[in-house]
Amino acid sequence: MSIPSSDPQPAEALPASRSSSAVQASSAVPASSAVQAPSWGSRGGAELLAESLRLLADPVRLRILFHLAQSPGREACACELPGAVERAQPTVSHHLSALTEAGLLQRTQRGKWAWFRLEEERWQALVAELSLPEVRVPTVLFLCVHNAGRSQMAAAWLRTLGGERVRVLSAGSAPAESVNPAAVEVMAEVGIDLASYEPQRWTEAMVEQADVVVSMGCGDRCPVLPATRYVDWALEDPAGQGADAVRVIRDQIRERVEGFLVELLGEGACA
Repeated sequence: MSIPSSDPQPAEALPASRSSSAVQASSAVPASSAVQAPSWGSRGGAELLAESLRLLADPVRLRILFHLAQSPGREACACELPGAVERAQPTVSHHLSALTEAGLLQRTQRGKWAWFRLEEERWQALVAELSLPEVRVPTVLFLCVHNAGRSQMAAAWLRTLGGERVRVLSAGSAPAESVNPAAVEVMAEVGIDLASYEPQRWTEAMVEQADVVVSMGCGDRCPVLPATRYVDWALEDPAGQGADAVRVIRDQIRERVEGFLVELLGEGACA
């Protein structure tokens, strides 16, 4: 499955009335103190709303903001956003730059990856203007040793079956150079693309964000935090196996994910 891209559009700045001093990345504005937007019926309120709508008149930008709004700490690694919004990395980078320049996002560098966080004060102003609902969905982190087979397939199934009701991460303790070709092949048979994903090493930030960590054969090499729920799935390692054997593992993982979704989100989660 190819990843479509969209034509870059020039960035637009948010209205000056919402460009007051930026909040620190670790701060949060309670809902009760959210910025009150002017009435849409007034000239000034209508102009402010029109400027915001022009900035957000792209589905990729809206999906980026939605993904960040539902993420723990309202932040995410740039490495996970192409998969989350189903766009190529250059397209996502363009929109991240536009949203950052407009003051809606804050960018920080952590190792080789850039992380993006919603600017809380400006996000609250946008929520007030558009009457957007506050969203909180669970985050699930799949862990194995190489992040090349089981954890990649499990993450792909959960993204496919759970949609925007769940945020999905996957990583490994000793990541391989690429995803297992047999896993890519058998997932493509069911219409799921793994070719665009790359194995990555788990980070403390990933584990801290996760509501549930599903370990798949990493044992003592998997991180453990006291406040996080852990689930262990005993599944055969597809490494070095042919497509026929990996198909069986693929289907076993789907069954696990379907049951997990019902447990996580309630009856009808896989309907």
